[in-house]
Amino acid sequence: MLDNLTRRLGGIFAGIRKKGRLTEDDVKEVMREIRVALLEADVNFQIAKDFIAKIREKAVGEEVFGSLSADQTIIKIVRDELVSLLGPEETPVNWNPAPPTVILMCGLQGSGKTTTTAKLAVWLKKKGKKPLLAACDLQRPAAIKQLQVLGEQVGCPVYAGEPGGNPVQVAKDALARAKHLFCDVVILDTAGRLAIDEALMNEIDAVKKAVPPQEVFLVVDATTGQEAVNVAEAFHQKLGLTGAIFTKMDGDARGGAVLSVREATGVPVRFLGVGEQTEALDAFEAVRMAERIIGMGDVMGIIEKAELAFADEDVESMEAKMRGGKLDFHDFLDQMRMVKKMGPIKNVMKMIPGVAAQIPEEALDSIDDRQVDRLEAMVLSMTKKERTNPDIINGSRRKRIAMGSGTSVQEVNKLIEQLYQMRRGMKEMANMQKKFKKFNRR
Repeated sequence: MLDNLTRRLGGIFAGIRKKGRLTEDDVKEVMREIRVALLEADVNFQIAKDFIAKIREKAVGEEVFGSLSADQTIIKIVRDELVSLLGPEETPVNWNPAPPTVILMCGLQGSGKTTTTAKLAVWLKKKGKKPLLAACDLQRPAAIKQLQVLGEQVGCPVYAGEPGGNPVQVAKDALARAKHLFCDVVILDTAGRLAIDEALMNEIDAVKKAVPPQEVFLVVDATTGQEAVNVAEAFHQKLGLTGAIFTKMDGDARGGAVLSVREATGVPVRFLGVGEQTEALDAFEAVRMAERIIGMGDVMGIIEKAELAFADEDVESMEAKMRGGKLDFHDFLDQMRMVKKMGPIKNVMKMIPGVAAQIPEEALDSIDDRQVDRLEAMVLSMTKKERTNPDIINGSRRKRIAMGSGTSVQEVNKLIEQLYQMRRGMKEMANMQKKFKKFNRR
């Protein structure tokens, strides 16, 4: 998810490090590199051009902010402009004061709309809602069956019509059924096509008019790149979208469409699909996304995943240690065990400050969840004193740990360096956030 852009930006920022003041030539070179990085990430050309113009306007002749270095100055400007581009405010769900709330899902065939419908139901259930799913895609019997299977899997009732039937009537009947079952949300899974056509739009529009929704979500495949902007514009013009949901953000998507859709259409991004599991749907937050893109990580995202995995854990203590960069191998061991319940390790690793920008993509792709067992074995081979104070682990201790865990000294060295990297990354992020807050108060 935008990992290539994160790495490119990280390299650009490193290149201007140690400069006391940014000259106009420095800024031109940095802007050129950032523009190329954005275009490589599939950001719309005009949007990338306007974005760079705004950064250049703020950066030329900019004094270094207090103790901020030149690269941190650029990072702050880029971060602020990314937040502005993505949308600074979180968009809450528009609940119907007289339930049920109706959510209309639309999108092209193959975008992951039906699976996302189930994911959204899981997200709503976590919010204390009781959703009903309605299969209004009656052109494909497989779509009806898929929603029924997913509904059973996530524990939600599904109302489905007969293949080839009238989707408008199904939507009406589903709403009546939801009221009968005291469901407070109805999610309408509408038909999709391989491309936008008038018949598709008219069918969805008829459903919308028959059962007026409070939310109209467009489900977009993030791998479609800049075409996502054209799709969003067409659906928005016909249906009046209230939000976009990007799927397959955990795959090979360059992710630039996420940066383009809101600016091009005014439609906010509301959710991101980050995996195949029904729980793999994240509410979109512009600030956190912007900070992940520039390599500041998403510590709060890790904390939230930990809260879901371990409701009884002292997550406040964990957050304080992470923000203070005071982790030891006792914490590392606890976190590895947590990680197993937090989803694919690669996705969690990318949320750690500095990891996505500093660790090669091939290394992240090669991460196997079973490797946690090897890491755990190495930590368990340490004494309590070594876990508490990793600085005492010298050469002979590393050999002993490697022999005790059935690993190599090189692997032990990497594990220790990984802990130090996490400490440094979290300290840098905490210091940078403090400075940002300080200068934003001026």
